[in-house]
Amino acid sequence: MPRTTLTPRINIDSMKIKEITENFELDEKASRKLCVSTKSDSELGASNLSSCKSQGLRARDGNKSHKLGKGPASRTKVGGKKIKGKRYGGPLPDWS
Repeated sequence: MPRTTLTPRINIDSMKIKEITENFELDEKASRKLCVSTKSDSELGASNLSSCKSQGLRARDGNKSHKLGKGPASRTKVGGKKIKGKRYGGPLPDWS
């Protein structure tokens, strides 16, 4: 008689969306080793790349400017700079 192995399954028919999404880690940050590796930005996934930029381990791109302090002189273009996001102790705000 063949052996069968049972795998746990999520019963999505009787579960609420909140219960399903609680089972998954969505806020996992990218490792430092991955962020400082020699892989290009295009080789990383979008989530890992944005996590690396928010941690200040990869340079940001684009022509966007942000206020990094008080006063009108604090407006700075962040493209090409390694600036941390608010979640990791930096000055850039989080709009998520």
